[in-house]
Amino acid sequence: MKYSGWPEPGELVVGKIDEIEDFGVFVDLSEYEGKRGLIHVSEVASGWIKNIRDHVNEGQTVVCKVLEVDESAQQIDLSLKDVNDHQHSEKIQEWKNEQKADNWMELAFGEDVDDDKYAHVANEMLAEFGGLYSGFEQAAIHGPEALEDSDLTDEEVERIVDTARENVSVPYVKVTGYVDLESSAESGVDDIKEALQAAEGNGDIPEEVELEVTYVGAPEYRIRVKAPNYKTAESQLEESAARARSAIESVGGTGSFHRERQTEDE
Repeated sequence: MKYSGWPEPGELVVGKIDEIEDFGVFVDLSEYEGKRGLIHVSEVASGWIKNIRDHVNEGQTVVCKVLEVDESAQQIDLSLKDVNDHQHSEKIQEWKNEQKADNWMELAFGEDVDDDKYAHVANEMLAEFGGLYSGFEQAAIHGPEALEDSDLTDEEVERIVDTARENVSVPYVKVTGYVDLESSAESGVDDIKEALQAAEGNGDIPEEVELEVTYVGAPEYRIRVKAPNYKTAESQLEESAARARSAIESVGGTGSFHRERQTEDE
């Protein structure tokens, strides 16, 4: 996707060098439709430059900092030397991610989707998440709820979510905790089984969360949670342990939660 507007001073932009002159370098901006910028020779590299072609090549992809924008003169002044290696790497990755998301838009709505519909959906994603990639990522993690505050139709949301879940590699975190469950009643074995089923959520776990309860060594059971972020993971872990404790205590047993293993047997 290419933006139809203008970049802002201070913004980092990706572009391809398409012309080199002694006084500077012309760059075709990859993220902005029909926009071209100039890197003055003094902004190509620090220090004195004997030959500008020792520093840049035609066809080279670069990350530049926007210095000034003069819309009336159709001029964008850029700097190459003001971008460090870390900024360059981060911006290139961001740009590549947005290219992926652009392809996902075509998968979701078809290559022949009309410009107005594309712009409507893209603008809603940009307004909500600041970028197409972030929008697809959140849709993959949270499903339709991620887009419930947007003005997208139910069909548009469904297409985005389906495409996101098929194509987005979601970052996850894992947390682990342990519960000790004990019951001296005749039905103790069954009581503990029910407590473990409660810990697993009885099928009522959010789609983006994976929760597993495994036996460690009596009376200890391990709870592993995989979720999109630590806040969700920790919350689900604590809720799982609380359900197990509540279930076992409701039938006269005892339960406790701890983060470290208490037994020697694996």
